Amino acid sequence: MVEKRPDKAYSWEEIFSFDRLKRAMITRTLNRIEEMWQGNEPISPEQISEVINDEWQKVKEAVRSSPAAKEAFRKYLEHTVAEEVNKLVQKGKAELESLGVVERSL
Repeated sequence: MVEKRPDKAYSWEEIFSFDRLKRAMITRTLNRIEEMWQGNEPISPEQISEVINDEWQKVKEAVRSSPAAKEAFRKYLEHTVAEEVNKLVQKGKAELESLGVVERSL
């Protein structure tokens, strides 16, 4: 049995573009498969698919936990929340105006 070395997390430099992401994933997948094989019996297509899928999950997790993803999600949330608040204000605008809310503060 091959002693498994700990997996190194993907760095931001490896995942900030699709080109780099693909290259990093291919390299890591090939390295893992070569470690499994070590000149012994052939690796099955199922084993190869399992390694590829495992690496894909690691890539997605690295992207999700990256600072850029957090910032993109924050921008999405700001936009979504602002749209919902604007809809509510427009829906209740007449009532709020009758209660003294003005368009712009002085």
